[in-house]
Amino acid sequence: MKRVEEPKTPVFVQSLQWVFDPVKHLEENHHRHPDFFISKGIGMGNEVVITSHPQAMQFILSNDRKLFSAPGDVNWILEPMIGKYSSIMLDGANHKKRRQLVMPAFHGDRLRTCGESICQIAQTVMAKLPVGSTFTARKMTQAISLQVIFEVVFGLSTGDRANAIRDLLTTTADQFSSPLTSALLFFQGLQKDWGTWSPWGRFLRLRTQLDELLYAEIRDRRANLDPDRTDILSMLLAAQDEDGQPLSDQELRDELMTLLLAGHETTATALAWGLYWLHRQPEVKAKLLDDLHRLGTVPDPIALAQLPYLTAVCQETLRRTPVTTLTFPRKALEPVEIMGYSFPADTLFMGCMYLTHQREDLYPNPQSFRPERFLERKYSPYEFIPFGNGVRRCMGEALALYELKLALATIVLHYELELADQTPEVPRRRGVTLAPARGVKMVMKGVCLQPSALAEPIYG
Repeated sequence: MKRVEEPKTPVFVQSLQWVFDPVKHLEENHHRHPDFFISKGIGMGNEVVITSHPQAMQFILSNDRKLFSAPGDVNWILEPMIGKYSSIMLDGANHKKRRQLVMPAFHGDRLRTCGESICQIAQTVMAKLPVGSTFTARKMTQAISLQVIFEVVFGLSTGDRANAIRDLLTTTADQFSSPLTSALLFFQGLQKDWGTWSPWGRFLRLRTQLDELLYAEIRDRRANLDPDRTDILSMLLAAQDEDGQPLSDQELRDELMTLLLAGHETTATALAWGLYWLHRQPEVKAKLLDDLHRLGTVPDPIALAQLPYLTAVCQETLRRTPVTTLTFPRKALEPVEIMGYSFPADTLFMGCMYLTHQREDLYPNPQSFRPERFLERKYSPYEFIPFGNGVRRCMGEALALYELKLALATIVLHYELELADQTPEVPRRRGVTLAPARGVKMVMKGVCLQPSALAEPIYG
């Protein structure tokens, strides 16, 4: 029986590399040990077995609650942002109950009804860019994604409190926009409140301001429940468990923070990457436009989302430049054997989505951006796995893909953009995700199709 070799690099060095250069950490270890490797850096001192092999990932992720548990407490890095009562932090029966409460809000008719809003929001934000201006795509896509999640989650678009929450949420997320500031989340010894001007102190004060606004919104909405509202907050306020108990204010706050931060940060980054690749490879954009133009100048959102080549472009974006790198941890409940390797009980496993998507045996010439690969072959849920799998699979997957497709299509249909320079973008840590290091600098060249909403320029 084979065993995975222990890493020889000191734990502190592994941790530094994982925080400041996660791609290098993953690729170097994968090169030495292609199917399994141990990283104490990813576990911040704790031993974690990392695998990118689809067969191993399927075995681990399809045996949740049988051979493996999905403990919430090992996600402690996220607790300062989303709280300890978020679905991400729960495990076992509590996690299952919470998913059952939240999941319906992201599927079915709810998605179909928000399609036009997504297209309109993308147009409204883009219309604020004057012709000839240079802008950072990641900031622009963040504005789009935040407004989408705001309307879907809160059912809000305007108002003083809505604007204040939106501004604070953006500022709070931006506190961890670089590897250096992201280190605050990974090294608990840095989490010291030394006043307003200290990084952690500033974060805590922003979080307090945001909490006050969120709790005020929860109180107001709880006191004035409207059965006709279909936003996620209204659905969560009305939801009850099998004992007839509603979510507490703190549970609601933590779930909202999870949906707001995870829901808009990841999609904003994916959309920025999508714009980068389309303008990095004009032939891909031209082929996409040919498909889009066949639907007319004001295409139906459902028809847009079903276009095979648009779907392939979005899939290749998520493959080539994944936003998230790892699945949530699983712990072996008993000794297990995987692909000829033996592991004792209590071993922590994480699947590496980033490395899976770069495997030459799955994706020939993986460094190339080629959407056609998704039209030529159907990949299994463990070969193409941008949203994880098993009991921890991303609850917002359907909304994220829908928004990515519609926003990307709307932008390329209505606006002529180009990259500000041809310097390749590389992934860099942003909190617990990977984002374009320079944010994708672009130039607004002109309007292709007149958008339905115009506004004063806000981006420079």
